[in-house]
Amino acid sequence: MKIFPVIICGGAGTRLWPVSRETFPKPLLKLADGQSLLQKTFLRATHVTEAPEVLIVTNRETYFLIKDECVEVDSVASQIGFILEPTARNTAAAIGVAAEVVRQRHGPEAVMLVIPADQLVQDEDAFRLATERAAAAANMGALATFGIRPTAPETGYGYIQHEEAEVTGSKGVHKVVRFLEKPEFSVAERLVAEGTYLWNAGMFCFRADTMLEELAQHAPAVLEPSLRAVEHAKCSTSSDSYMIELDANQFRKAENISIDYAVMERSSRVQVVPCEMGWSDIGSWQSISDLTAPDERGNRIDGIAELHDVDNCFIRSDDGRLIGAVGIHDLIVVDTSDALLIAARDRAQDVKHIVGRLKAANHDAFRLHRTVHRPWGTYTVLEEGERFKMKRIVVKPGASLSLQMHHHRSEHWIVVSGCAEIVNGDKVISLQPNESTYIPAGHKHRLINPGVMNLVLIEVQCGEYLGEDDIVRFEDIYGRAPAN
Repeated sequence: MKIFPVIICGGAGTRLWPVSRETFPKPLLKLADGQSLLQKTFLRATHVTEAPEVLIVTNRETYFLIKDECVEVDSVASQIGFILEPTARNTAAAIGVAAEVVRQRHGPEAVMLVIPADQLVQDEDAFRLATERAAAAANMGALATFGIRPTAPETGYGYIQHEEAEVTGSKGVHKVVRFLEKPEFSVAERLVAEGTYLWNAGMFCFRADTMLEELAQHAPAVLEPSLRAVEHAKCSTSSDSYMIELDANQFRKAENISIDYAVMERSSRVQVVPCEMGWSDIGSWQSISDLTAPDERGNRIDGIAELHDVDNCFIRSDDGRLIGAVGIHDLIVVDTSDALLIAARDRAQDVKHIVGRLKAANHDAFRLHRTVHRPWGTYTVLEEGERFKMKRIVVKPGASLSLQMHHHRSEHWIVVSGCAEIVNGDKVISLQPNESTYIPAGHKHRLINPGVMNLVLIEVQCGEYLGEDDIVRFEDIYGRAPAN
């Protein structure tokens, strides 16, 4: 049976700040082995389903970075499809548009496996078996979900109660009795002891037509705008991928509701596959810590650290910087190039409050890393102060920044390596290493790398306002310029 995986890739992951940011969400977080959660999810989806196509639901802001992540590990030359949401409308709308796209491309009876991009599954064989059981149930018209057998009375997960008996003719599949919200600890203890409750993993398997029928019955306020958003979408294709950019005017009308509330808690067709597969939703730094083996004093290190009289700490350095720690206990320390987190180990869930304050203050550390990924390459803020900012810009071979203009700042560009083709007003010039140019405020300009190696340059910005939103795009090969 062909199974078509759909990866839902969104969410800021506020509990994993400072590594996770608005423009660098939780699925892109690298684990100790160097692979991101997204890459692990992508590989798991392709290995387990052996699908010729993987569909990813994301947004334009992270589209190019997510595509690069998948292409980097795609050893089976899968066709990758992308659905770009113009605004976040929760999982019901995301799954609704994915079901319609799969229906159009592969037929109404196509079986879909819907999985979040930001979870970890360590037992792939167990996941494969659970997927086979879920797909068999889905092929007979069920909405199958995955339930994790609890190992402890967790209060951070929702629970699924199931009937004790298996569904007739479906091995390892049970009818769902009810869904429960995240419980208090005493309630969680009772649920685990009863033996018919599972953690809700947020993974699903169903036929495209089954989900569309259930959305039509239980959540028409989700489905109808979602279908119109697909109908009026902008589509493009290449040899190894396709992209569907949903119509913003239609999609924003979709009700903002999760698939659990919209369908799974209301439908009579819901069944669950209990499983044990080394699953974690990686919901906090404590979850990340648990993936690293402790030393003899309970410390877990990801990066470079020297410790003296330290116990039960998790220390991570994301920028190669040495961390020295003396006389500390039961702490989480996460260091990046522009932000440092220090938290009590038993307060890991409360990191979201720091993120909330940064967002309210419109602080860059909520949205951006010091190194920011763009479709054309990266830029790194080296230093900034009153009326100036210095960046290191790397442009990939053949790539081009948009034709743009800034109202409030001028820019000085100095080529370090590679060759640059520069549009500056009505002039087009070429620059080699050690050569420079000046872009006055108000001038249209563009930076192009015509070469076969990375172009590296230093940019010095000067002006009264240096925010990233001081930009007017006129043309852009990546579709970021406003429509005429």
